[in-house]
Amino acid sequence: MKEINNEDLGYDSFFKTNKFELNEFSVARVIAEYKGAYKVKNSTGEFFAKVTGKNIFNALSRNDYPAVGDWAVITELNPEQAVIHEILPRKTVIKRKYNNKNEVQIIATNIDVALVVESVDRDFNLNRFERYFAIANDGGIKSTIVLNKIDLISKEDLESKLVEIKKRFHDIDIILTSIVTNEGLDELKKYILPRKTYCFLGSSGVGKSSLINKLLGENAIETKDISFQTGRGKHTTTSREMYFLKNGGIVIDNPGMREVGMTNNTNGIDNFFDEITTLSKECKYTDCSHTSEPGCKVLSELKSGRLDENKYSNYINLKKETKYYDMTDLEKREKDRKFGKFVKKAKEDIEKYKF
Repeated sequence: MKEINNEDLGYDSFFKTNKFELNEFSVARVIAEYKGAYKVKNSTGEFFAKVTGKNIFNALSRNDYPAVGDWAVITELNPEQAVIHEILPRKTVIKRKYNNKNEVQIIATNIDVALVVESVDRDFNLNRFERYFAIANDGGIKSTIVLNKIDLISKEDLESKLVEIKKRFHDIDIILTSIVTNEGLDELKKYILPRKTYCFLGSSGVGKSSLINKLLGENAIETKDISFQTGRGKHTTTSREMYFLKNGGIVIDNPGMREVGMTNNTNGIDNFFDEITTLSKECKYTDCSHTSEPGCKVLSELKSGRLDENKYSNYINLKKETKYYDMTDLEKREKDRKFGKFVKKAKEDIEKYKF
């Protein structure tokens, strides 16, 4: 069996040039996250690890804790246990807004490619693709579409969906897959390169875990049968975990996400919607919101039909979310208070004009 070194686990020049003095410490990659504990892996082996009390005390937010994909500085206590002292600087990071709170959840770090999985049935949604692309782009990560369960629709319907995707997204790689017919699995395997890290993203039931099992050639991740009520796969992944393919590729499985909330992803949105960003430079006002201002180049292109209406609408919604996220709690309460007064007045006006 080939001996594994840290380079095989994704330890590249970015991490080798860090200024941290290892001394008696070693480095290991975080490959799984549990409640209050982690699994880390290096050339020595795998360890069950916990963060030092000092780091817990000094942590200002969830961002200061390890995440799957991180490279951590550790002390190996014995062949099975270790202590995490510090996290090396992150090369890339995927994050989202967590639930309805103004909190950031780190999905994974040090990712090379985000494989955004949607199934061709009820899950298919171009706006959702754009949300994933925006958070990946904000973290400096390339996105690729994996359109799964293609055995469920006709070739004509599949071609129609491909036309929609290519019209909306011009420079995104697309891989078509089915775990039932094995279509596209060889292409997906070839796409995943040795020593590179790929993160599977998508809603519950789109087949992320099943695809990874196929890539691994074994049922390493528990999956359940299709639900007769919904016609969709049942969600079973409850934690993030990293897996290593026989060809040397590295993949991360994630729990399905019902919502992909925007944090301060302004750069990711601007970079991904570069067509709109370029148009905005020709607007009359530098702070144009592209919603109602005179002399707005974006609205002009929208009116002419040269700018896709759905793409524009999703762009505006995502920008609003990031703006709301950046507001202070006081500003949010004031905004919500004004909206509440508006709704109350509207209801009173309706009552006045009732016959």
